[in-house]
Amino acid sequence: MVGLSVGEQHFVKGGIAQDLRTDGRKRLAYRPIYVETGVIPQANGSARVKIGGTDVIASVKAEIGRPSSLQPDKGKVAVFIDCSPTAEPTFGGRGGEELSSELALALQRCLLGGKSGAGAGINLSSLLIKEGKVCWDLYIDGLVISSDGNLLDALGAAIKAALTNTAIPKVNVSAEVADDEQPEIDISDEEYLQFDTSSVPVIVTLTKVGAHYIVDATAEEESQMSSAVSISVNRVGHICGLTKRGGSGLDPSVILDMISVAKHVTEALMSKLDSEISAAEACEDES
Repeated sequence: MVGLSVGEQHFVKGGIAQDLRTDGRKRLAYRPIYVETGVIPQANGSARVKIGGTDVIASVKAEIGRPSSLQPDKGKVAVFIDCSPTAEPTFGGRGGEELSSELALALQRCLLGGKSGAGAGINLSSLLIKEGKVCWDLYIDGLVISSDGNLLDALGAAIKAALTNTAIPKVNVSAEVADDEQPEIDISDEEYLQFDTSSVPVIVTLTKVGAHYIVDATAEEESQMSSAVSISVNRVGHICGLTKRGGSGLDPSVILDMISVAKHVTEALMSKLDSEISAAEACEDES
């Protein structure tokens, strides 16, 4: 938790009101973004993302599983987040556990859409190997190393980069077996399928400070917020998920305006993230 004096609070809020934040950015500008892929060799895919002073890592592990009886034609995805106490003293103990659960739930909503699967950024059907019998289970783990605000956007970017970096082994399934038996499978050591991330969204959090809202808020700015709305938007501008935090209510017209702004900001963010991921993948291939 950032403690600011009354003078510092006025300075932060006054700058935002005049579209000139304390680090020189405008209200809808992001801090520099850095991406590194392949940071965890044991994972099927991994990435590290830095946005200003916020530093996070995401990894993807694929394991053979069995589809649920409710969705026999789909694989499964689980998201886990760990907020390291070294990143922020308040992350120690229960405070860190609650934040980790909150972030994991928000990311799950943003990536997997509603209960019906509508708006999902990850196509669960692509993880199916044999209907009702065999599928891939994806375990997505995120770790917060350093926190200076805007954790959800950073984790969303890291997961997108990690999924782009993910290679899933090709699987051959044995001939037909009885309904009550599991088929034999052969997992290739040489052939891999690149995970399709064309529908995976980016997350844009709009933080309301005073009468205005900003993107990529620092920890100082977040300490002065009344509320924040996180909107996940995919490459074609479709809304995949929306989550709000903070006690202050928002008028529906304000929400609609925030969605419009998020769509506008997403274009530049997606382009920047694509180029950073491509550069990181090229560096990984060279090494």
